[in-house]
Amino acid sequence: MSDVLYNLDARGVATITLNRPEKHNAFDDQLIRQLTDLFKQAGDDPNVRVVVLAAEGKSFCAGADANWMQRMASYSFEENVADAKALAMMLHTLNFMPKPSIAKVQGAAFGGAVGLIACCDMAIGSRLSKFCLSEVKLGLIPATISPYVIEAMGKRIARRYFTTAEVFSARRARRLGLLSEAVTEEELDETVENLITHILHNSPDAVAAAKQLIFDVTEPSDDEELMEKTSLRIATVRVSEHGQEGLQAFLQKRRPNWYQE
Repeated sequence: MSDVLYNLDARGVATITLNRPEKHNAFDDQLIRQLTDLFKQAGDDPNVRVVVLAAEGKSFCAGADANWMQRMASYSFEENVADAKALAMMLHTLNFMPKPSIAKVQGAAFGGAVGLIACCDMAIGSRLSKFCLSEVKLGLIPATISPYVIEAMGKRIARRYFTTAEVFSARRARRLGLLSEAVTEEELDETVENLITHILHNSPDAVAAAKQLIFDVTEPSDDEELMEKTSLRIATVRVSEHGQEGLQAFLQKRRPNWYQE
């Protein structure tokens, strides 16, 4: 069974589904490559009108996979840079995809999962969803996802949640701008379908042009430089004393040495 599923229906709705429910859909380097390829495929396919990012199981995505983190702990600085750049490219591909994208969120969305949600044009979450920018608990920083999360939630809000690693609710995520809507579990499918219906009523060329217009008006001119900067920052933190201690504490299921009661 594939870790990520791709389905294109007769209407032109491409659904990309994280399919590691037994691991809470945590991603690793292989899943990142698969997602990058599928985001590009959907963006380039003239038959695709809208993309839905979904997940199997009770969690949307728990962030980084533990086995991947274990490998990261022994990476050199150069290997960490390459690894971070792959994640940055996946996020960039999703964010700037010419097709409108909708995140359909249930359960937990931690760490890098918040970045995936922020990269989608719209995000619908169930009211039971929980969110957390948990990186600093592990001695890391949310570097590659930061441009998209800050754009979605704002600088002031990011200054809180980047540093506290608090878990926050779907209703708060809605108020902060991360979610477009927070609905009941029973309303989740219907609400996503309602957005799809609205999009399908519109000119595909005009929708793509309208999305690009927003980027042209608001985005920094050098995306490559921004990805380079964020990738270097997370690589530097991963190989630092606290980065290594945080990863080892996570893997050994103990509290890191900076933890205070």
